[in-house]
Amino acid sequence: MSAQRVSPPPLSEMKEKNPWHTPVTIIITVIGVIAIVALVTVAVLQNRPLPQKYKYGIVLDAGSSHTALYIYEWPAEKDNNTGRVEQTHFCKVKGPGISSYASAPVKAGESLRLCMEEAKQWVPGKRHHQTPLYLGATAGMRLLNMESSSASAKVFQAVEGALQKFPFSYQGARILSGQDEGAFGWVTVNYLDERLKQGLGTRGALDLGGASTQISFVSDNYDGSESPSNSVTFRLYGNDYNLYTHSFLCYGKDQALRMTQAHQSQAGPATVLDPCFHPGYTATKNYSVLYDSPCVSDRKPKDAPDTFTHIGIGDFLQCQAAIKSVFNFTSCKYSRCSFNGVLQPLLQGPYGAFSAYYFVMNFLNLTDTSVPLEDVKEKLKRYCAINWDQIMQQHPGVKLKYLAEYCFSSTYILTLLTEGYNFTSESYSDIKFIKKIKGSDAGWTLGYMLNLTNMIPAEAPDTPPLPHAGYVSIVSVIAVLLFILFIASLHPLWPRCSKQPQIV
Repeated sequence: MSAQRVSPPPLSEMKEKNPWHTPVTIIITVIGVIAIVALVTVAVLQNRPLPQKYKYGIVLDAGSSHTALYIYEWPAEKDNNTGRVEQTHFCKVKGPGISSYASAPVKAGESLRLCMEEAKQWVPGKRHHQTPLYLGATAGMRLLNMESSSASAKVFQAVEGALQKFPFSYQGARILSGQDEGAFGWVTVNYLDERLKQGLGTRGALDLGGASTQISFVSDNYDGSESPSNSVTFRLYGNDYNLYTHSFLCYGKDQALRMTQAHQSQAGPATVLDPCFHPGYTATKNYSVLYDSPCVSDRKPKDAPDTFTHIGIGDFLQCQAAIKSVFNFTSCKYSRCSFNGVLQPLLQGPYGAFSAYYFVMNFLNLTDTSVPLEDVKEKLKRYCAINWDQIMQQHPGVKLKYLAEYCFSSTYILTLLTEGYNFTSESYSDIKFIKKIKGSDAGWTLGYMLNLTNMIPAEAPDTPPLPHAGYVSIVSVIAVLLFILFIASLHPLWPRCSKQPQIV
């Protein structure tokens, strides 16, 4: 009997009986697609970048000559117990410092309004009530408080009333001690350089304001025992720092100018020839205005006329001699001193000089400390000797008050650094005149805010939508389901494969 060949079914019949077209297969396919989409969605949601949550802080620096507002932000999760604080906005308040409003204290509060309105725009609305607001007053208010504590209290009362009208968490206004001002300036300089975080050697801080000057640094040969009042201990990034710091009230550049001119006018002359002002400069000054400060009020000559004629002669060496007269270099009961009998350890390490140090030296293009100190002095000799009319022509956009004082201010800076703080021709290059570091202003306010963030509880960070165990479980279940669906989708093929006709 011969074998018979079995013919395959027609193509149309094969199409009709294609197992991939059955309803069960279609349902399985849909479920599989949904499972894949669900798996991808869970993975994307679980691993998407989480939005960083920030906190904010506002510090008002009420200085002797003006007030400035700084806004800082930092991640809600803190780094090694120290918040990573960065400056995000700066606003200079129009008008003089709040201490100048002693006779009209309400205006002190009103002067802050425009900058506070800016702060409302910069800090996200949902953060307003959580944002601490601080005002720190420095040497200008220290002097006013010495002169009249009641006048100082009225200024603070007006400031407090104005600030409490804004939706921030007002934490009070206070006068910073000179020690705090110097220490927080040191923290700022080292923090911005990331020297503390990287375990590098520290940088000393030199701050020059209108009414006071501060010096702060870490020295290997200073343990604080010789003069405890000059010692401050900080713990930052897990390290302890024993800091020497001192603030000299009345030795800011504006009050130092008063003291220098008071020394020149002790006899009450009708004309004062001033080597610290340019030749050709002349102005009528009022004796009562010159001596209207606790730094010089006890030196006013009794028989002086109401006014005097102030005439510049522009002599750097004579100016330096006049400035030295306001320092006391003779008395010192410690192993070494700066001036006025104040202990100062041996200078050590690099230094950052900011505030008026920077602004004065930058105006004169003298911020490069690699230039030899003697060359700097020669440049100042030539600058001070330039006629006043020529100076005004060269700088038409500068306020005359500031322009007239640059000869004095620059000479005072060199004298303070070299004669007062004992920087030499060799160590002068260790100084770096700075305004900003990495976008933040150098000054005490950032160090102050950095210290305060350690007292503000950090928020819990945002977490993924699912805990890790839940995420793994869901992915595993979906993966098993997809495998089962894949095997099930092959089931319609099994009978077809087993029933294939065979050729005998």
